[in-house]
Amino acid sequence: MSVQCEVTAKKSAGAEMGFFERYLTLWVFLCIVVGITLGHFMPTTFQAIGGMEIARVNLPVALLIWLMIIPMLLKIDFSALYHVKEHWKGIGVTLFINWAVKPFSMALLAWLFIRVIFADWLPADQHDSYIAGLIILAAAPCTAMVFVWSHLTKGEPHFTLTQVALNDVIMIFAFAPIVGLLLGISAITVPWDTLFLSVVIYIVLPVILAQLWRRYIFSRPANRDALLASTLKRLNPLSLSALLLTIVLLFGFQGEQIIRQPLIIALLAVPILFQVYFNSGLAYLLNRRFKVAHCVAGPSALIGASNFFELAVAAAISLFGFQSGAALATVVGVLVEVPVMLSVVRIVNRTRPWYEKNQSI
Repeated sequence: MSVQCEVTAKKSAGAEMGFFERYLTLWVFLCIVVGITLGHFMPTTFQAIGGMEIARVNLPVALLIWLMIIPMLLKIDFSALYHVKEHWKGIGVTLFINWAVKPFSMALLAWLFIRVIFADWLPADQHDSYIAGLIILAAAPCTAMVFVWSHLTKGEPHFTLTQVALNDVIMIFAFAPIVGLLLGISAITVPWDTLFLSVVIYIVLPVILAQLWRRYIFSRPANRDALLASTLKRLNPLSLSALLLTIVLLFGFQGEQIIRQPLIIALLAVPILFQVYFNSGLAYLLNRRFKVAHCVAGPSALIGASNFFELAVAAAISLFGFQSGAALATVVGVLVEVPVMLSVVRIVNRTRPWYEKNQSI
């Protein structure tokens, strides 16, 4: 292990995976079952919730998404951006993967699997919607769980914080154009007004509110870090509960379709799995090629592969509706997120000797 990794690994703390996060896939699966069951026996209730919209923004979902996103954005310190110069190679690789490779590779994989390989097993009228959901899922890099993945790989904390802050800034300006471009290339109608409104509601406003809240916490005279940690500890269960309740609502609307074609979830998971392993592997190899320290390459690979699924779910609902294939595709991303990213963590950790072999860092 390089000297840099030895030093920074000792600094990395406070990002342990909690009970709910560790078993997120199980909770998501249970919420799918609950949602399908409730949707079957209480269809009028779900229709009433689906009709609570203003300017195509579903108000209950908007509230739940804010409860998901704001606690995560509260962790982001934009003052960390001055660390960019310290890890410019790793940051360059991650930015290349996040913004120049991942959305476009997902668009290609979505087209290949949805319209070609799995075309006969998926409802034809939902092909475009599934592709749109997968594109939206890949167009925004992960914000919150990245800190967990970085901690599990003994990642450089300054790099992780800087990279996430930088991605959040870029996301404000790049998310809508990239999604619009790829949907257009895929011959899918782009509701630009709703797309930009989603960016304002689910990115810009939460970022502003989270930073104002963070500034208030750090304006306190003492124990600022402890106060932030205790605030996040109280908010995390609320954030996860909001995510799970959103999934219940989604599958309440999607239930009948899934009962008719139960293989849909498994088929939609395939392109997601391919893109995670492809993008994480590419980021890892590029970092090794540029002789980046392993404690930077690990989180770089994980940031390059993971998705901001909370934003994706919100955007898909706003753009295409609760009952759309796009919303379902983004929720499948939630379902596979934890197990697949944990597998990438294991690969990164077990290949450290190979990664550092003959590396003069």
